Formats: sequence, structure tokens, C-alpha cells
Amino acid sequence: MAGFDNELYLKRQTEAILKRAGRFKDKLYLEFGGKILYDYHASRVLPGFDPNVKMMLLGEIKDRADIILCIYAGDIARKKLRADFGITYDVDAFKLIDDLGDRGIDIRAVTVTRFEGQPAAVLFKNKLERRGIRVYTHRFTKGYPTDVDMVVSDEGYGANEYIETKRPIVIVTGPGPGSGKLATCLSQLYHEHKRGVLAGYAKFETFPIWNLPLKHPVNVAYESATADIGDFNLIDPFHLDAYNRKAVNYNRDVETFPVLKRILERIQGSESIYRSPTDMGVNMAGFGIVDDEAVGEAAKQEIIRRYFRYSCEYVMGFTEKKTVERAELIMEELGLAPEDRRVVIPAREASKDAQASGKGNEGVFCGSALELPDGRIITGKNSPLIHAASSLVLNAVKTLAGIPDNIHLLSPSIIESIGGFKKDVYGAKSISLDLEETLIALSIGAPTNPTTQVALDQLKSLKGCEMHLTHIPTPGDEAGLRKLGINLTSEPVFASSNLFSAS
Repeated sequence: MAGFDNELYLKRQTEAILKRAGRFKDKLYLEFGGKILYDYHASRVLPGFDPNVKMMLLGEIKDRADIILCIYAGDIARKKLRADFGITYDVDAFKLIDDLGDRGIDIRAVTVTRFEGQPAAVLFKNKLERRGIRVYTHRFTKGYPTDVDMVVSDEGYGANEYIETKRPIVIVTGPGPGSGKLATCLSQLYHEHKRGVLAGYAKFETFPIWNLPLKHPVNVAYESATADIGDFNLIDPFHLDAYNRKAVNYNRDVETFPVLKRILERIQGSESIYRSPTDMGVNMAGFGIVDDEAVGEAAKQEIIRRYFRYSCEYVMGFTEKKTVERAELIMEELGLAPEDRRVVIPAREASKDAQASGKGNEGVFCGSALELPDGRIITGKNSPLIHAASSLVLNAVKTLAGIPDNIHLLSPSIIESIGGFKKDVYGAKSISLDLEETLIALSIGAPTNPTTQVALDQLKSLKGCEMHLTHIPTPGDEAGLRKLGINLTSEPVFASSNLFSAS
């Protein structure tokens, strides 16, 4: 059920940005938090929210806006991952530039922030520059955050190279938190005012939603999504003091506001128009909510998903134990348990069925479950021939297409032939087909098998469906599920004792 009016939100958000730009004579630097494209967290917690609505917004104002893309050099060096795509931040930056270009929107420049000559960051810079994209490097701001006199000087922000822009609104964005967006905005403000340009700053961040209650599930879901960096929500004390009204913000914005206010006033040479960190924002997401119960339930489910994700990332070595513990505490705070995700228990039961039948793969018994759009739960389990994810997707499309269970979409002989090729040519230890391999085999068989084609046509119906696996998916399973747009969670258990898995 849709709980969010995307069109209403787009209208209100566009109006808010243009109104804020009108408060500054020459130029507005707008820090764009979150993801410009494919904001799946927002679409999951606000059903009805278009994950590309920010791109629609940019389309509304593109003739008045330039875009600067920021990326932290340290994130490039340590190959930080964007989990929903399974790609690193530098690759995500390349993808964003391409995606914007496909929509007729060009990046004005890329800024590598806190640059210290990291080899990976130099390589990233070289790749872009040799494709005709302007790249700037900014080092850590001398004196930040305590020595405002140093920060707002030629040795502080003035040491950064000025980025030329042409339009009255400058969108400053990045692939994730900590990318240096704020520092880039402030550096530009310093240079603009030295040039006699009257520029201002504002922030566009979807979460937390300032006009929802502090403990609303949507705002709690933001805390869960940022458990790895320790963000937490609180009532904005500056807003409460200035207006006697409660507004929700998060710890980093509140903590940095006094310093940020001083920096802005020092740059602009006058008292800031902002009395609170909430004042700086132009977020209208709360006004797009049309069914509070629906978004509340969706947010609770996202909190459970985050718990499973962090649990898996911990056993894979990507995050710390304290992150998992925080995600668990947040889940328990709303009285939630992992089993409140409808597909969890059926997946576990499917795993038990696989074990009882003895038809797992090399002593491993995996189960999977998926909730169809009409609420029906479909299960799958692994076998010596196919993975549990493959089994589940085949069962799901057969159900949607009304194909009897006893009809094979892929004959065992084809599966065995592909498996034999994997073993004999690639040297794979297992012949069992992962989801990507299964889908390719399915598409090859479709032209000569009308039944297979009918099933194949149902794959698009799986987009947005909820799924759970009793084991961490292999790369082939994860890639296939991601491309189908399925919302996956899994138990923090490896499907094999091997340290390396190629399938």
C-alpha cells in the first residue's frame, strides 16, 4: 500500500528549494544528502516514494543548477562499498556521472576531498581527467573545527582551489556520508565572498524527517541505516530554544551547528539567517506522507532488514560487532524481532526440509522464501543441481504464470550439462547453478519452449518482493537478485566452509 504521495512531494520540494535560493542575492550552495539516484532506502520506508525523485527534481531546476560531485579520498583508498549495488564508491561516482549524462545533466566538476596523495585517489583523478572531466583536490581544512580564524582564511578554505560555476544554484552531492560536501560548500562560499559574490548555504537531506516524532519508525529506521557511523536522532535544542517548537535532527548536525554558524557569519560578514540546524534544511518529505500507518510498518521492516545486513557484514569482516549490537538494540526498541519479517520462518523451514530430504549440496542445506505481490509465500531449497535462490525464483515465476509444479522449466539434463562444463572447463568444485547461471539458461530455452517464455515474462513481477535466505548468497545469487530488484535478507551463515567462492 502506498503511504507517500510522490507528486505532492516533488512539487513541495521544488518550491522549497527555489524559495530558499531566492533568499540569497547571487548564488545558493545546496548540500544534497543521500542518493540522487536509486534511493532505495527512502523507497522502502516511504512506499510510494520514487527512488529517482531527486533526479526528477533536478530535471525541474537543471537550467538553474550546476552540480559538483564530492568523494572522500579515504573512501576510494579503502574501497568503501555501496551495499545496495555491491559497487565501490569510486565506481558509484562513475555510474552517477553516466546516469546524469544520460538524462542530459552534466557534472560541473568532481572534488576529491581530504586528499593526501593516496595512489587509488590519484588513479581515480587521472581516469576522470583523461575523459575530459574537471577534477579538483581539497586537503583537510587547516584549523577545522576549533580555530575559526584559521579556517576562514587563505590558509584554511582559501588554500582550496576555487571551482568555477555559472548557475545560481550549485548542487553539491556525493556517493555517501562523509564525502566532504559541507567542506566543499563552505570553501566555495569563502571564495565567492572574496570575489564579491553574495552566496548562501542550505542543506537538502531526506532523513531524519524533522516534522515527524523523534521515535517515529521512519526516523528510527534512519538510525538503523547509519548504525555503522553511530548517528542518532534528537530534538533540535537550538530550534526549540529559538521557536519553542520541536523538530527532529541528528547528532552531527546539532553538534556542528555552533561552529558552522560562526563560520558562515565570519565568511558572510553578517549575522546568519539560521537560528538552528533545522533552519538550514529544505526537506519537505514529511509533507508527502499520506498514510502514516503504511510508512510506519514499512520502516519497521527496514529496521529488521538492516539488522540482518549488519549481521552478515560482521561475519564477512566489513563492520564491527558494536554495529550489529546497535542495530539489534534499535530493533528491540520498537519491540521487533527478526521473525517479524514474514519470509524468515518459511525460509528456515525450507532449510529443514532440504536437510530432511538429504538433497542439499555437498552437505549444505539452504532454504529460501519470497513473498509475492499478492501476499503468498513461495519457498525454495538447494540441491546438487541448483542453489536455493535459483529454486525459489523458478518456483515463484511458475506460480505467477500458473504453471503446474511437475513441469520443468529447465530439464535436469541441461542443468547437468552446464554443471559439467563448470566443473570440467572452469574447474569449479560444485556444479550447482547459481541464480545468474539459471536465468541465462532459462532465457536460452525460452525461444523453443513457450512455457518457459511465459515463466520468463513473470520475472519483472518479482521487483520489490521480499526474500530471505538461510545462508549468505554467493556472488552469482546476489547479483541475480539485485538485478531482479528483490529485497533480500539472509542469515549470517556461510553456504560453504571455503574462504573463496566463485559461484
